[in-house]
Amino acid sequence: MKNLLSYWRPALVAAAIALALTGCGGAKEDNQGTQGGQTEQGQQQGGQAQQPSGDGYDVAKAEALYKQNCAACHGGNLEGAVGPNLQTVGSRLSKDEILNILQNGKGTMPGGLVKGEDAETLAAWLADKK
Repeated sequence: MKNLLSYWRPALVAAAIALALTGCGGAKEDNQGTQGGQTEQGQQQGGQAQQPSGDGYDVAKAEALYKQNCAACHGGNLEGAVGPNLQTVGSRLSKDEILNILQNGKGTMPGGLVKGEDAETLAAWLADKK
């Protein structure tokens, strides 16, 4: 079994990197189009009311950011796929630790997929996953 894993490991690593670069590459640049503290994406929501959490972030925006930038590797329900399971990530990592990973990457996950205010929103939402 160990020899078989050694044989497939380079292919698995290459597949993980390819998924990370293609499936997670939909991140917008650092809040371009920001007006009055609201991103262009927030303005395009057709006047829908934002859903603030207890920590003041927009839950709907966080979920949309996750689906756009993270679900390809971490699963649609945070269950993990190529990337680890995030269903209880908030019980293991603080918002600041999650934000650091979003900004700088970790393991095969590249940093900078989500930037600026979007990264703050996503980190707060993930930190609430306990």
